[in-house]
Amino acid sequence: MPPLTEGRTPGDFLLFEENSHYSREVATIAAGADLEPGAVLGKVTATGKYVLSAQDAADGSETPVAILLSVAAAADADVVDAIVLVRHAQVRRFGLTFDATWSSEALRDTACALLGNAGIVAI
Repeated sequence: MPPLTEGRTPGDFLLFEENSHYSREVATIAAGADLEPGAVLGKVTATGKYVLSAQDAADGSETPVAILLSVAAAADADVVDAIVLVRHAQVRRFGLTFDATWSSEALRDTACALLGNAGIVAI
């Protein structure tokens, strides 16, 4: 029997969220990359769609504002029903996935501080 491999899940990083899923929203992930739970997202100002937050972006997505909770297979097309954490949550910082532009611990600490502005505390 072949071994089974489980992908990333919210259990890898989610420590607390508010009752009745108050911390969550259904969001659109823009086409361009397949993303797994724990991806740190920014919101593109012009479209309102979420993408993996890149520090060097200039479209609004350079500011981390959410964390992906569900798998988003967005390599070829937008995913319109992704679940994201956007408020009142506590996450495990080392369970999150960052874009390569957040290349050092200091930069990732900055990204986590910016998530704090959205009410997502990374410890």
